[in-house]
Formats: sequence, C-alpha cells, structure tokens
Amino acid sequence: MVEQRQHGRTPVHNSEVYLLRQMPPTFSTIPPLSPPSPITPAEDDDFCNGMPIEALSLSQPAIAVADEKLAVEERLSNAVHVLSTETTALQNLTALYSTDRLAREGFNRAVEAITRRNHPKYPHHQHHSHSRGATDGKIVVIGVGKSGHIAKKLVATFNSLAIQAVFLHPTEALHGDLGQIGPRDTFLLITFSGKTPELLTLLPHLDKSLPLILLTSHTRPETCELIKHRPDTILLPAPIHEPETKSFGVSAPTTSTTVALTVGDALAIVASRELHPSVASVFAKNHPGGAIGAALRKPSSSEKSARELAVRMEMIPLLDTPPEKTATGADVLRAGYASPSGWVRLQTGDVISPRRIRKLDSADLVTGLEELKGWLVTSKKEFVPVAADSSVEKAAEWVLGMRVALGYGQYEDNAIVAVMDRGECVGLLEVGSLMEEA
Repeated sequence: MVEQRQHGRTPVHNSEVYLLRQMPPTFSTIPPLSPPSPITPAEDDDFCNGMPIEALSLSQPAIAVADEKLAVEERLSNAVHVLSTETTALQNLTALYSTDRLAREGFNRAVEAITRRNHPKYPHHQHHSHSRGATDGKIVVIGVGKSGHIAKKLVATFNSLAIQAVFLHPTEALHGDLGQIGPRDTFLLITFSGKTPELLTLLPHLDKSLPLILLTSHTRPETCELIKHRPDTILLPAPIHEPETKSFGVSAPTTSTTVALTVGDALAIVASRELHPSVASVFAKNHPGGAIGAALRKPSSSEKSARELAVRMEMIPLLDTPPEKTATGADVLRAGYASPSGWVRLQTGDVISPRRIRKLDSADLVTGLEELKGWLVTSKKEFVPVAADSSVEKAAEWVLGMRVALGYGQYEDNAIVAVMDRGECVGLLEVGSLMEEA
C-alpha cells in the first residue's frame, strides 16, 4: 500500500469477496440473494411526476361527497326493501284468497252478512223502496291502536260507497257508546293478534244475535283467542308472510296494517257492487268535493246533449260471419263482447243493442239469427228520431210524453233512439239509457 501511494496510485475498490476458508457447498450455508432496494422519492425526480404524496390523497370535501352518496344509496335501498316486503305480503294475500278454502268461505260469509241486512230484496225494505230507513243495518267497525286507524279509514270507504258504517272505540263502548248499535247491525272487529285485551273485554257485551266479522292475522279459527270466546265469528284472514321484526328490525305495524286495509277495501268494493247497480254513480253522489269530485262531476241533463250521450255509428261494428255459415246467437254474443260500445250492426243497417244482447240465454246461443230477429234485432224503421242538439232532459220528456200518449210499445227501454243531425243518423241510444241519464 505504501508503494502504491508513492507511485501515485490509489487502492482499487470492487465488490469481490474472497473466501478465506473453503466450505463444502450446501443449501443451508449459502444465503439467498437479496432483492434490490426500492428507489426512494429522493433518488428519482420523476416520481409521481413530481407530485408529493399528500397531493394524491382524497381531500376532506371529496370524502364528504362520497359519504353522502353512500348515505343516499342506503336510504333508497331501505325504502325499496319496505316496498318489496309489503308487495310480497300482498302477493301472498292474493294467493291465499285465490286458493284457500277457509279464507274464501270467510270472505263470502262476510259479504253476505253485510248485504243481507242492506239489500232491498229483504222484507224490512219493502216499504222503504231504495231509500235508507231507520231500520237499515250498518257496519260497526271496532279497533284500537293502529287497527283503530285502519277501522276509521274503512268506515270512510264504506260510507262513500253508500254502505252505512260507524267507528266504535272499544273503551268508549263500555262507557255508553254501545247505545249506537242497532238491531240490524253487523260488527267488524280488527285485531292483528286476535287477542287484543280491549276487544276481549268488550266481546261479552256485543249482541250475540248480530253477525261478527273478525279481520285478523290468523288463518285458522282454532289459533285465534277471540274466536274461542265466540265460535260463530266469521274469520277474515289478513296474514303477513314474516314478522315485522324480521322484515324491518322493529315491530311497528307496517306490513300488517297494509294487508288489513287491503282486505277491508276488497270487502267494501265487493259488497257495494252487490248492493248498488252502479257503484260509480253512488260514489260520485257521495263524493262531490275535491279533485275527485271535480273529476266525477257530470254535466246536468239539461246541459248535456243527445249527441254527447249517443254511441257514434263508427263505434258499432258489423256482425262478420262467413257467407257459408249461418249466424247464431253465439255469434251475436261474441260480436257484442268484442265491440267497443257493446252494440252490433247488421249489413242491412239494423242493430242489436247491449240490453237485448244481455237477454240471450243458453238456448239462444245455438239458435239461428233469423229465428231471433223478432225480439233481438231492431229495424231502422223502428228507430225513434231525436235531434242531436236536443238536451237529454228535453229528449227524455218527449219520450215520456209519447209513452203516455201511445203506451210503451215503440218507446220501451229496449227501443232505439236515432240521434239525427241534418237528416243523417250520427249515433244511437237506448231509450232506457236516455231515461237513466235524465
């Protein structure tokens, strides 16, 4: 080394390692090669294009936006879960009333219990015609808590459909309100559990001669506590497919009130259809206010013209049968069913009206049209002409006058009014429909 410095030489540095002692080569004595050390930011100016690590991190506002989006998605997901759960409950309810014998029998008995105490064919109505008298029965709907709110809504629905109903709170009933129960009433009790203490307390004080309908989650009478105390109760099941605590983590009435309200609505609509020829007309009469009333409100008969009421000729299709086939009553029935207006027209211009089509019986279906023409088909010569711009009220007064002068004959309800404009028939109308509208 001294000699090297003296001659101006410096030591040579290299990475060679000399083994001072020879060892037998074994895998246990030779260590593995170490991986190369990573380049640190200080060693490479191009690292991340010169951006410091902090600049690549999410800022606080960006984190807040992401959290808000997640919160919105969770909120909507929870809402969809509720909607889906209640939809499933209604689908199961539909299947129950489509297939289950006890549920179907219960619903049928419930409708009969309501209609037989309100229908005009029963003796107590003979002296009241179609008006509601003091002896008419009503539905007394009873419930407490959320079931009480469902009861009040159903009372409003029944009344709007011209089925008299009242709400009775079970506690108030025991303090004097039992006095509103009449001798022809029908009880409708609503309880999901079937063992609500307030209803069990009230039950012995309800007249046992009056029908009692129970709207409850139970699908079999033997499982319901209330029915054990009154075996003649009409069971109206409104079950749910799973407990609300399982669906939503809380036992708040949600799915259970939805199915109860749905079964109650079905009962009201079906009973009203059996009691009234036109549910739409009684509802319109009982609901004149608000947007619904405005939508249902019709012009008076003095304002509406015969033209507006008539069925336009282009809405009456021809009876189309092959030349080689003889038309029968069945062909007429099919044509009337397919017709947008319910009317059918023949090649001759003669017509068959909806009222006459409805009179076809099973024997008529296999009878040839030629044999049925005497009573089924109205000839053009029999049409009763009315000016198109005549008001419905004036047209009806004229028909009534003709009935008085000439008898029903050509002016019976099945007769046909031809609405005329400048000598041309622009539409047809049944006399019965004209009189009803007036």
